[in-house]
Amino acid sequence: MMAPLLRSLARVGRLLPRYSTANCPIRLLSTTKPLRSPISSILEFDEDVEMFRSVVSRFNADVVAPRVEKMDEEEHIDPIIISSLFETGLMAVETPEEYGGAGASFTAAVAIVEELAKCDPSVSVLNDVHNTLVNTCVRKWGSDYIKETYLPSLSTSKLGAFALSEPSAGSDAFALRTRARKLSDGDFVIEGGKMWITNGAEAEIFVVFANAEPEKGYRGITAFVVEKPWGVNVVKKEKKLGIRASSTAVLSFDEVHVPKENVLGVYGQGYKIAIECLNEGRIGIAAQMTGLAQGAFDRAVSYAFNDRQQFGKYIGEFQGMQFQIAQVASEIEAARLLLYNAARIKEAGGQFVKEAAMAKLIASQVAEKTASRAVEWMGGVGFTRDEKVEKFYRDAKIGAIYEGTSNIQLQTIAKLIQKEYT
Repeated sequence: MMAPLLRSLARVGRLLPRYSTANCPIRLLSTTKPLRSPISSILEFDEDVEMFRSVVSRFNADVVAPRVEKMDEEEHIDPIIISSLFETGLMAVETPEEYGGAGASFTAAVAIVEELAKCDPSVSVLNDVHNTLVNTCVRKWGSDYIKETYLPSLSTSKLGAFALSEPSAGSDAFALRTRARKLSDGDFVIEGGKMWITNGAEAEIFVVFANAEPEKGYRGITAFVVEKPWGVNVVKKEKKLGIRASSTAVLSFDEVHVPKENVLGVYGQGYKIAIECLNEGRIGIAAQMTGLAQGAFDRAVSYAFNDRQQFGKYIGEFQGMQFQIAQVASEIEAARLLLYNAARIKEAGGQFVKEAAMAKLIASQVAEKTASRAVEWMGGVGFTRDEKVEKFYRDAKIGAIYEGTSNIQLQTIAKLIQKEYT
């Protein structure tokens, strides 16, 4: 595992100028450090994870941060961000070395998402969807042909998207109207449309869910790997409140011919793939929201203790401010503990659905609260776009909506608790 990580560090060294926090308009003041004691903590990470954190922290400062404001204003991801993510080895974290990946852990992938979100949650979710949804689907359920055909390019150059949601299939994810008609030679033709697809505007490879036998309900849903040139059309790119640089697209599939070899997993069991991927993806969103909260907190608290003075002292020295800061810091730590608890249970092969739902629920709430407090702590300056905390405030809202709304998380948690007690 160390070899690909060292290659990633070598690539980032060639790609980036010497690290300088002066290049970063958002001060990245904190990362989770491993404990240097015999006491084991859930937030004590192995060397691989810490190496990735170091790479991402430098990547944020030198590549992402100088482009955050422009990308947000233009509602467009800079292509340099995508190509640099690939060059730095951050787009195939769990993918085996034989396919061009780092062969690292799920915890490493989660740590990368968290770290990226401290600077720009838009870049974070682009990376998250590609790694934890698309790559995972291809890696876990792809045939040898699919893995050999798509994992190398997903590792080095081609962005992926997860195409499940539709206008009538949001929280009710399996109410799909997109159809896959089976031809006499075993190939398929996909017709229909998708909505709310992250990375949809830039992606070249799509994991698409369509119902091949509607009369069977959700048991007719099948997953496919589809290439954009086959006829995937971007109909519209949504204009959003937050994570504006991340594309959220409406897609259409007009008689898209898909070879039978591109069926992902077992025919008619696409619903199982979707459920498993979304459960894992919720941990990724919890990481994004935890990183967002930390990024907003770092900037606002630094401002309170070092920049803004009133009545002859820094505003962070007032007890009213200190109590608020302490409360929010504690809640961020709680969210991070839930996040890495879920990640480690998942990585160990345990049942993690409840823990993932709890992590996403709490992290999204903490992100909203922290970003709101950050704006308030910075006062009028925080309300302007110059200091970037208002962007964290706008970006935070999506955490309670995508990859399962907060109400869906509550329902999932409650059902599993009921099962434990009955």
